[in-house]
Amino acid sequence: MTTAGEIIEVGSLRIHHTVAGERGSPLLLLHGLGSSGYLEWGANLDFLAFENRVFAPDLPGFGRSAKPPAPYGVAYFARFIDAYMDAVGLDSAVLVGASMGGRVALEVALSNAARVDKLVLVDALGLGRPSFRPYYPLLALPKVGEAMMGAIRLALNRLPPELVERLRRRWGRAAALDPARDDDYVAQMKEILTSDGYTRSYLATLRSLAAPDLLGGSDLATVLAPLTVPVLIIWGANDPLFPLQHAHAAHALLAGSRLVVIEGAGHSPQSDRPGEFNRALVEFVR
Repeated sequence: MTTAGEIIEVGSLRIHHTVAGERGSPLLLLHGLGSSGYLEWGANLDFLAFENRVFAPDLPGFGRSAKPPAPYGVAYFARFIDAYMDAVGLDSAVLVGASMGGRVALEVALSNAARVDKLVLVDALGLGRPSFRPYYPLLALPKVGEAMMGAIRLALNRLPPELVERLRRRWGRAAALDPARDDDYVAQMKEILTSDGYTRSYLATLRSLAAPDLLGGSDLATVLAPLTVPVLIIWGANDPLFPLQHAHAAHALLAGSRLVVIEGAGHSPQSDRPGEFNRALVEFVR
């Protein structure tokens, strides 16, 4: 099994994506805010590729993709996914979105259902009011957010990897990584957060997400009512940012949806408990 990262042209953008697998249903994996395809799904790609063709792009502004000045936000990323699918020759796919990527996947399903065979929402943004940490509103403030991101960059370059990993686990109530992945994960996270253009794209995206309709401020039943595709909801039981009741509320409103709660996982069950996550996803796709 080979998992390869490469650069492709999507319109005028140079986009990095990770691809794996040669047969089966296409899976399109969408990462969350501040992450990348190869980082978000590093514990899942090879397993999923045994039975499926897997595509994990770095959204514009993140990972190793181009970071142009752009109107970053859910609508922008949804339009990008449409163009990306054209670029890789996908008429439709199973869309799997984590956190912000879940809200992007939902947007694609609502605006262009013909491109979505099935929808998988993983601790997704937009299904209820987040439990924000105190520093999130500060990041949204002009100049204050830039100063804070500068301090984070400086700290990442100075802190030892074991402390960075400890902070990651504390922030997301995450399980410890497989020791074999620990150093690589921290190195890749540092690469992403300190890359040129990252601060601008991250803060622009974060600030765009402050709209009430994206933060669960609108009626959830109204948001989900137009969905016509099969839906799987996967949630970490200990998610501190998007509490488990978000998943239960969405599941109750979506007739025929499936809900998988992964015990011992925080905001990122795909990396906290990859075995359980992978099995749940493969069973749904089958």
